[in-house]
Amino acid sequence: MKYCINIIAVIFLLNAGLVNAQKKAIKKGNKEIEGYSYIDAQEQYLKLADEGFKSEDLFKGLGDSYYFTADYINASKWYGELYQFMELNDTPDYLYRYAQSLKSAEQYKLSNKIMIEYRSAAGIPDPKENNEEKMKEIVYNSGRYEIRPVSFNSSLSDFAPAFNGNKLTFASNRIVGSKPDKIHNWNEQPFLDLYSVIMEGAYSGTVPEKIDDKLNTQYHESTAVYTKDLNTIYFTRNNYTKGDYKSDNSGTNRLKLYRGIKNEKEKWDIIELPFNSNEYSVAHPALSVDEKTLYFASDMPGGFGLSDLYKVDITNDGFGTPINLGDNFNTEQRDTFPFISSDNMLYYASEGLTGLGGLDIFVADLNQNTAFDGIVNVGKPINSPKDDFGFIIHGISRKGFFSSNRDGGKGFDDIYGLTELKQLQRICTQSVIGIIRDKNTNQIISGAKVILLSDANEVLAEDISDDNGAFKLGEIDCERTYTARATKNGYSIAEKIFTSTAELALELDLTLNMSPIITGPSVAIGTDLTTLLNLENINFDYDKSFIRPDAAAILQRVVNYMNEYPTVKIDVRSHTDSRGRDSYNQKLSQRRNKATREWLINKGGISSTRLSGQGYGESRLVNECSNGVPCGDEKHERNRRSEFIVVSK
Repeated sequence: MKYCINIIAVIFLLNAGLVNAQKKAIKKGNKEIEGYSYIDAQEQYLKLADEGFKSEDLFKGLGDSYYFTADYINASKWYGELYQFMELNDTPDYLYRYAQSLKSAEQYKLSNKIMIEYRSAAGIPDPKENNEEKMKEIVYNSGRYEIRPVSFNSSLSDFAPAFNGNKLTFASNRIVGSKPDKIHNWNEQPFLDLYSVIMEGAYSGTVPEKIDDKLNTQYHESTAVYTKDLNTIYFTRNNYTKGDYKSDNSGTNRLKLYRGIKNEKEKWDIIELPFNSNEYSVAHPALSVDEKTLYFASDMPGGFGLSDLYKVDITNDGFGTPINLGDNFNTEQRDTFPFISSDNMLYYASEGLTGLGGLDIFVADLNQNTAFDGIVNVGKPINSPKDDFGFIIHGISRKGFFSSNRDGGKGFDDIYGLTELKQLQRICTQSVIGIIRDKNTNQIISGAKVILLSDANEVLAEDISDDNGAFKLGEIDCERTYTARATKNGYSIAEKIFTSTAELALELDLTLNMSPIITGPSVAIGTDLTTLLNLENINFDYDKSFIRPDAAAILQRVVNYMNEYPTVKIDVRSHTDSRGRDSYNQKLSQRRNKATREWLINKGGISSTRLSGQGYGESRLVNECSNGVPCGDEKHERNRRSEFIVVSK
């Protein structure tokens, strides 16, 4: 017994030691995460995961270590483990990161599900944009660019291209010569510097050169923009001014914007911009077309998301006060890397708008004072399931560059050249709303079923009119023909055939007037349903007898009436005007009559025993427009008619 007790004690001590070791490893990994040493943290966590250890901190740490180094495939794996391990309503940021990572893994349906959970947990209202419609727009605008990697990409990171006369300036942490003195803890790679390369040699193996040492320091420099005369540069650098490396209250070194102006000796005089801060980052500069406004990204207090787009006036005395571009452009996530082309289009990267995964590139027309609906995803192949950012383009040549960490590249981030093959287009849509009224009294009618039909008679949408008689039928394509049809017991069918225009985002407001229906028992033999149901004339193409979509919509109302009163029988009578030979008109009306009855039987499901009919040609004119009598088109049209005469009830 004493032996067994000793064995149990040893096992207990071993287990306790293992648990303590695991706790120490988690604590160490968490500390690495807090210090942004993601690769070191990863190593700690993976050892525990390989041992079968599971915990909230482990899965969060592993997910974060991959997410913040842009390895979204592995991030989705570990966030997925976290999602299965525990409820995340109290930590909604992890739901967001999981949803974003899933997009990069092209699991869009699951990503959308998790994103809905995130918004619910975070108390964020539904997005301004319809995800399904925006995905259609991405498909619609894909294929507009031809891309290819530049030849100077390295095995590390090359990104944030900027036009510099006939050169291209970009950020890189490539290793040139001996091993670098400093390594960044975040990804255990060298710090970034600015390089330049002749654009003509971008695809032919030209070797880039590190730019002026006064611009580059031992820490990060990236994302530059030059004035047109090339005498001024704005660029991003770590909070490192005059040899002084500063951190915020949590020990994090932030990013700042700097301006360099060439002096008489063609050397750069560099100053820090006045709206920088030790407590938040200001980065990624862009210039307006007139070079009087500087755009940038920042996580300064008062923004909408993790980083927002801002603008600030450049004055003779310095700079104005930064202005947030507002929630038309900014989301609750990262909005960053702005660029303004010479035709005044704002390109930027966002992970808060509907995209393909990670950061996607979007464009807005600043000439139009663009609101949210004017911001468009540029589509594939520019955007991918990974991070795509740093887009620049010449307004005239439509050639440019962008950066991406997509699969198939040479390094962690790579630069790609681009040529725009065709201009961006918005999917033109309009929305349909309306109201139902009594035709006789103008009173509103609630509870009416309203359907929207395509020109092929397909049901596209439906709604029930509310207490105010109002209905909504959603979005329709521009420059197409539709039918809105309302039905309700006790009323005749009301419908309106309309054609949408080419005006983007127009709201079409329809009024459908319904008449109280005359019930079957009170209908006299000889009643014409054309008059009873207020039917429009059934039109045929010239010299044709097939049933057109607009005619089918009218015949459907006859079917509805006959279904409501199943004992009613009708005689279909088809007439022509007097123009043309009498014998020809007789045959034409007979063909049209046959086509009408066949549609009622085959499409409408009406028994043939309830239908009779024939064509009368021009033998039963309703006015004086007989052969040889001069009449206008309007008078002739009265004779081209179809009648649906009740012969039994």
